[in-house]
Amino acid sequence: MERILIIEDEKAISQVLKAYTKKAGYQVEQVYDGKEALDVFLSFRPDLVLLDVMLPYKNGWELLKEIRECSMCPVIMLTALDDVQDKLLGLHEGADDYITKPFIGDEVIARIQAVLRRSPSFRENEEIDFGDLAIDYKAHRIYLFDEEVDLTPRDRSLFLFLTKHPNQTFTREQLLNRVWGLDYDGSDRAVDLAIKRIRKELKSWPIEQGEIRTLRGLGYQFRVE
Repeated sequence: MERILIIEDEKAISQVLKAYTKKAGYQVEQVYDGKEALDVFLSFRPDLVLLDVMLPYKNGWELLKEIRECSMCPVIMLTALDDVQDKLLGLHEGADDYITKPFIGDEVIARIQAVLRRSPSFRENEEIDFGDLAIDYKAHRIYLFDEEVDLTPRDRSLFLFLTKHPNQTFTREQLLNRVWGLDYDGSDRAVDLAIKRIRKELKSWPIEQGEIRTLRGLGYQFRVE
């Protein structure tokens, strides 16, 4: 049974979320402030987090950063804010989705299911294999045929990001925001060049196991079966 951690200080909203997620078949744990949230996260080891932005003691942005320092667990932000910059901030900091209050319970469940479907099914600190390609997320290392793949730090970050979201398409702008950062003011050509270098290093990876695919007019996708 997949586990959902709800970090929401408004108890009425938290209880509604709990009711919907439990009805959908998930195991649920609740936290009502930012003080104990990370400790509960580490002990509960959820498969997905519903994270409110406005929390006592520590806000959702701070918690998201702390979670991303130790985990790739999918995070869906919950907030009453409906500003584009807030959404971009959440996505840049590593959120997987963003839901604005007020929301419909069934929509939340649909978003949870969608995020879990596109997230690799592995436990933190474990190595995940895509055929002959192996990735150690804890050590941030990539191996092909048991030999480490030598990538620059930026190229490695880009490739690790893509592998965390298999079969999901990202535009150049999205990749720049998520990997280079919102303050990057260079050309989106940087993404193309990084992809080219990564493909060169992975040229011996059998295409039937996976590839970085270009979707003309859309962006890039880490395709695996």
